[in-house]
Amino acid sequence: MAKTRLGKGKYGQKIADATVGRLSRYYRTLKQLESLGVITVSSDELARRNNVTSAQVRKDFSFFGAFGKRGLGYNVRDLKQNIAQILGLTTEWHLALVGVGNIGRALLNFRQFQEQNFFFTLLLDSDPRKIGSRFSTLEVKNLDHLEEEVKKAHVEIAVLAVPVEAAQKVAESLVAAGIKAILNFAPTTLHVPPDVIVRNENMVIEIEHLSFALSQ
Repeated sequence: MAKTRLGKGKYGQKIADATVGRLSRYYRTLKQLESLGVITVSSDELARRNNVTSAQVRKDFSFFGAFGKRGLGYNVRDLKQNIAQILGLTTEWHLALVGVGNIGRALLNFRQFQEQNFFFTLLLDSDPRKIGSRFSTLEVKNLDHLEEEVKKAHVEIAVLAVPVEAAQKVAESLVAAGIKAILNFAPTTLHVPPDVIVRNENMVIEIEHLSFALSQ
């Protein structure tokens, strides 16, 4: 099966980041409902569980075709599988972890990656004390050999967990190696070509949002 690229809907519309985020939340809700033995779910119930309106739920789904039947709701299992395909979760994705420090090691132990078909196939670091060490079945490779190792491991997504001062240079090396998708944990803005997708996971910024809310 060809790997899905998020960004456009069934009819060629550009899909907003907010829509993709809601699809991820719907998917998790459907997984939970399926585990509880629920067979069908209404747009009202999906909306209630995700703190949106039923009209928003229907609009989000409309970008990708017709799901469910009016008056009968959505089949939980079928809708979950459809969303999984939209999100690209029905095929395996190969990940490179660049930076095997505290955050990196925590990510390696995050089981939900594998549950969602994301598999680390390459570990890279510049620290001589870490190069050659092993985590499960993977050996930490030398960051100096990034391009060669990325191609050898068939990497499609890079997870960047390096110090802030190294992040931009490593990102440029990843782009040069052909990587088009980067999950960035370094607290800095990466400058990459327009065809490279970067998602930033900055825990400091998120907790600052909480402290701001509490301060008002």
